[in-house]
Amino acid sequence: MRYIKFFKELNNKNVNLVGGKNASIGEMFQELVPIGIKVPDGFAITSEAYWYLLEQGGAKQKIIELLENVDATEIDVLKIRSKQIRELIFGTPFPSDLRDEIFQAYEILSQQYNMKEADVAVRSSATAEDLPDASFAGQQDTYLNIKGKTELIHYIKSCLASLFTDRAISYRASRGFDHLKVALSVGVQKMVRADKGSAGVMFSIDTETGFKDAVFITSAWGLGENVVGGTINPDEFYVFKPTLEQNKRPIIKRQLGNKTQKMVYAPRGSEHPTRNIKTTKKECQSFSLSDEDVLILAKYAIEIEKHYSKEAKQYRPMDIEWAKDGDSGEIFIVQARPETVQSQKTKEESQVFEKFKFKNPNEKKEIILQGRAIGSKIGSGKVRIINDLEHMNSFKEGEILVTDNTDPDWEPCMKKASAVITNRGGRTCHAAIVAREIGVPAIVGVSGATDSLYTGMEITVSCAEGEEGYVYAGIYEHEIERVELSNMQETQTKIYINIGNPEKAFGFSQLPNHGVGLARMEMIILNQIKAHPLALVDLHHKKSVKEKNEIENLMAGYANPKDFFVKKIAEGIGMISAAFYPKPVIVRTSDFKSNEYMRMLGGSSYEPNEENPMLGYRGASRYYSESYNEAFSWECEALALVREEMGLTNMKVMIPFLRTIEEGKKVLEILRKNNLESGKNGLEIYIMCELPVNVILADDFLSLFDGFSIGSNDLTQLTLGVDRDSELVSHVFDERNEAMLKMFKKAIEACKRHNKYCGICGQAPSDYPEVTEFLVKEGITSISLNPDSVIPTWNAVAKLEKELKDHSLTAR
Repeated sequence: MRYIKFFKELNNKNVNLVGGKNASIGEMFQELVPIGIKVPDGFAITSEAYWYLLEQGGAKQKIIELLENVDATEIDVLKIRSKQIRELIFGTPFPSDLRDEIFQAYEILSQQYNMKEADVAVRSSATAEDLPDASFAGQQDTYLNIKGKTELIHYIKSCLASLFTDRAISYRASRGFDHLKVALSVGVQKMVRADKGSAGVMFSIDTETGFKDAVFITSAWGLGENVVGGTINPDEFYVFKPTLEQNKRPIIKRQLGNKTQKMVYAPRGSEHPTRNIKTTKKECQSFSLSDEDVLILAKYAIEIEKHYSKEAKQYRPMDIEWAKDGDSGEIFIVQARPETVQSQKTKEESQVFEKFKFKNPNEKKEIILQGRAIGSKIGSGKVRIINDLEHMNSFKEGEILVTDNTDPDWEPCMKKASAVITNRGGRTCHAAIVAREIGVPAIVGVSGATDSLYTGMEITVSCAEGEEGYVYAGIYEHEIERVELSNMQETQTKIYINIGNPEKAFGFSQLPNHGVGLARMEMIILNQIKAHPLALVDLHHKKSVKEKNEIENLMAGYANPKDFFVKKIAEGIGMISAAFYPKPVIVRTSDFKSNEYMRMLGGSSYEPNEENPMLGYRGASRYYSESYNEAFSWECEALALVREEMGLTNMKVMIPFLRTIEEGKKVLEILRKNNLESGKNGLEIYIMCELPVNVILADDFLSLFDGFSIGSNDLTQLTLGVDRDSELVSHVFDERNEAMLKMFKKAIEACKRHNKYCGICGQAPSDYPEVTEFLVKEGITSISLNPDSVIPTWNAVAKLEKELKDHSLTAR
C-alpha cells in the first residue's frame, strides 16, 4: 500500500514519513516487543497521504493564504483563521485510492484480533512531534473507541484538521516551526480495554527536579485521557530504578488521587465514542494499580529509556503512556516520547543550583489553597479567573491564570501568565508538561480554586517548597539563589544534610552533600501518618478509638492500620534513602514528646500530662515500654522493609534520648527481633549523643553501638540546665559555651578511641561558624546541616581544611 505503513514496518528513522508518535510506536514494535513489552498493533496513514489530500483538493494554497501575516499572540484573529482552516480540511474529500487503502488496512487489523470491526484509537502524529526539545503534548487530537469504516474516516479527518487548532498554531509559532513544513500522520491502533481497567502516564525521570533514578507513574480508573487531559487528580507512584534492577521492590511513594470520574466506552450510536461516569466510593478510595502492576510498569520504563538512550547515544529520559486491559489484566505501552524539560538542561545549567526563595522567609504568610506543584519557581500577581476559551483575550501579561483545567488550548494564555492555578489535573497532564516547557510555575488539582479566588485578587504562588504548591494571600517578594557547583572543593569532613520532609529529598539531593545525617522519623509520622501510632494499633485490634472516621479516611488505599503505618513510614524513609543512594542516610527513630503526640488524631487517649515533657516519656524509654512497644515494633518493620524489600541498604538507624546502658540493650533486642541487627547487610546503629550521661559513659555506649551523632540542642539544654523553649533564660543557651565545647571534644575523642563514627546533627554548626571550625579541628567525622546552610558551611570547611593542611606543612 502506498499510503499505509503497519507498525511493524516502522522505526524512529521514519519521523518524516509517519511523525514522531507513530515512528516511536514502530520502534517499540520492532525492538521492545521481542523482549516482552506489550504494544497494541496498528498502522499509520503517512504524511504523504496528508499532502496528497491537501493538494488534490486545492486546500494547501488556501491554508497558506489564511496563515499569511497571522500573529500567534493575537488570540481572536488566531481563533477565526484556525477555524477556517479546519473547516477547509474537513470539507476536502478523501481521494478514493487513499480511502480504499485505509479500509483495507482496517480490515487486516480487525482480522488480526479476530473481530469483524476492531475498536481502535485514532491518534495524531505530527512530523515535528515528540522531539527531544519539544513535546507537542496534546497539540493535536486523539479519538478513542472508534469502530467501523464510517466512524474511522470521520475521525481520521478530525485528526488531520486538528493540526490547525489555534493552540497548535501558537505552539509551532512559539518554537519556530514552519506550519507548511509540518505534516500530520494518523495512527490507527487497537484499543486496550482500559475502560474496564486503568491507564495513565509515566516518566523515567522525576519531572520536577530531574532526579534520574526514579520512575514516576500516574494512574486512574478507565481510559487514559482523563489523566493526560488533567480532568482528574490521579494516583501517583515513585519507583527507585537502581534497586529495582537488583530485583527488589522499591515502591518509594504511593499517593492516592481522588479519581472522581472515569472514561469508558459510550454505547454505539452515541454522539461521542467515549463518556465519563462517576467512580464508585470504593474506586475513589482504592489505588488503581496493584504493587505488581507498578513494578511491571517501572521495569518497562527502564527498558524503554535504555533503548532510546542507546539509540540517541546520549541519556534520553522518556514520557510514556500506558494502559491496563481490564479483561486480560495485561499492561500495554501505547506511546513513548522523549521527555522535553529536564533532559534539555545543558551541562553548564546542571552545574548551577538554582533555588527560588522568599526574601523574608520568616514573614508570616496566610495559605489560602494548596495543590500539586509544577516546577520549582515562585510567581505573584493579580488573579484572572477564566472559565472558558472565549474569554482568553481578556488575559493580561503578568496576571495569574486561574481556571478549572488548563488543557493545551490555553497555551497562548499561559505564556503571558506569571503563574497558573487549576481546580483539576495531575503532574503528568498536558498542561503540566506545557507549563514546565514554558517555565511558568503552576499548581494543579487545587480543589475549589475558581470559587475561593476572585479576579483582581493579589496572591503569590509558590512551587518552591516541595511537591506541595501553596497559594498565599498577598504579594511576597522572592529572589533566586544561584550557586556554581563546579567551583566547590571536596572536603575531608563529611557534609551531611538534615531532612524532615521526604517530598523535598530529590531536590535537596542536588546540593553538594555526602549523605543525610538526620532524617527525622517523627516528621514523617506527623505529615504522612497524622494519627497517633497507638490509635492505629488499637484500630488494628478492633478496639474503639477517638476520631475513628478521620483516621480511617487517612488509611484509604491501604489494607489495614498496620499496612498503612508500615508502608507510609517506609515510603517516607525510602524516598529520602533513594534520593541520596548510595550515600548514607541516618534515620532517627521517633522522638516526639507527650505534648506533641497528644495533638495527633486520637492522641489525647494515650498521652500522660507531664510537667516537663522535654525530660519525660520520650525517645528510647517509649520503645520498650509495655504501652508503646507494639507501635515501635511497627516502626522497626518499616525500617527493615526499606533495607530488605526496597534494597536501600544505605539507610542506617539512630536511637534518640538513650538514658542508660540497660535501655540500650533493651532497644537493641527489639531491633534484632525486627530484622535490624548491627552488621547484618552492612547495617550500622548509632545513638544520639544528647545527654551528659552519653558523654560520661561514652566508652560503655560505644561498646554497644556503632557511633554517635551529637545532638547539640538537647546536650546544651541538659549540660547548662536551660529549658531551650523558655525565652526567659534563652540568653544562657549557647552551644559556644566552654562546657559545650568540652562535651563535643570528649564525644569525638571517645569515638576515635573506638574507631567509630562521630557526627553532629544539632543546630549549632548551622548557626555558628566558630563551632564548625572547632569541630573540624577536633576531627569530627561529619557535620549535618539544614539545607540552607550546606553551601556556605561546605565552602567554609573546605577553606579551613586547606588552611590547616598548609599550616601543618609549614610547621614541618
